[in-house]
Amino acid sequence: MRELERVLDGWDLSVLDADEYPPEDGDTYYANARGKAEYGRRLASGAWVLGEDSGIEVAGLGGAPGVLSARFGGDDPVGRLLTELQGVEGEGRRARYVSELVAIAPDGQEVRGTGIFEGRIAGEARGSEGFGYDPVFVPDGQELTVAELGNEWKQEHSHRTLAARALLRALREAGRV
Repeated sequence: MRELERVLDGWDLSVLDADEYPPEDGDTYYANARGKAEYGRRLASGAWVLGEDSGIEVAGLGGAPGVLSARFGGDDPVGRLLTELQGVEGEGRRARYVSELVAIAPDGQEVRGTGIFEGRIAGEARGSEGFGYDPVFVPDGQELTVAELGNEWKQEHSHRTLAARALLRALREAGRV
C-alpha cells in the first residue's frame, strides 16, 4: 500500500474490509489482479477499485515461481528458492519481479499497468527490510539486495512503483485523470 500511495499521490487508497480474500487461481498476474479488482467492485460499488498481483520469475527455474510466488516454499520461500538454485550460476540467476495493477472504474472501464523490475538472485539472504524475496533480490546496477537497500529505496524503484506509474500513464491516455 505504501508503494502505491507514493506514486498515486492524492488518491484515497484503502484496503477493503472483507471476510475472505479472492482466490489467486489465474494463470497470469493480470488474471489474478483483475479477479481481485472484480471482487473489490462487489464490495465497493460506485468507486474505482484496484487489484494487484505480483511475483518473481527466475531464469534458472524456467520463470518459476511466477504467479505461485506467494505459495512457493511455504513458510520459507527464500530458503526454497536458494535450494532450487544451488549450483546455478550466471544467467540462470537472472530474475525479475513483475507487478500487474488493474483499475476498474464505477462505469466498468478497465485500465491496467505493468511493472517489471530486473535483477538477479544473490547466493545468500542479506538485509532486514522489505519482505518476500527482497533479501535475495539484487536489482540491476546494484550490489546490495533490496532488503539491504531498504524500504525507502524500494518505494522509489520497485515493480509495484513501476506498475503504478504505468497505470497513471494509461489513465492519462484514457482521459481518466
